[in-house]
Amino acid sequence: MSANSYGEIFRLTSFGESHGSAIGGIIEGCPAGLKIDFEFVQLMLDRRKPGQSSISSPRKEDDQVEFLSGIMEGKALGTPIGFIIRNKDARPVDYDHLKEAYRPSHADFAWDAKFGIRDHRGGGRSSARETASRVVGGAVALQLLKHHQITVQAWVSTVAELTMPEEFQFTEEAIYNNEIRCPHAETASKMIELIKK
Repeated sequence: MSANSYGEIFRLTSFGESHGSAIGGIIEGCPAGLKIDFEFVQLMLDRRKPGQSSISSPRKEDDQVEFLSGIMEGKALGTPIGFIIRNKDARPVDYDHLKEAYRPSHADFAWDAKFGIRDHRGGGRSSARETASRVVGGAVALQLLKHHQITVQAWVSTVAELTMPEEFQFTEEAIYNNEIRCPHAETASKMIELIKK
């Protein structure tokens, strides 16, 4: 298995670069007949897309997923599900000054050391842009789990030395009430301030 594939029985292989024409993926192991809720997939993408807050990338992307194969009449066919997300705010020339320099705090040097070549255009595959493909795969996986009465929830509980109270009860809505995705409002505000510092 390559570093671009995740999972065994249910597997996502992602492709594309941050400032290429598109990113995307292939999902294998989705059982035939599973009804795919496209609106749910798009909701998950909308929650991660850049340009929504002062603590994320200012890049403006629609992040509209296009399913290319493996689904017919809203149901998985049991064959590979192919999808793409076109990069609309790709500006590769903005990174030309980095052809001969490594960006501090990024994976540029490590990538070059490992592969002997790197994509200086916004980090290529080592950009956070690649996570959009994982979100699509995860949104389909969540629907498969839900079919088996399994739910998964995630949130930010710690940033640096800031940690939300452990015995705090909250709803899913509380997670998405702020840009840091911490359900404890007071801790979330402090986290945002710390990140901006």
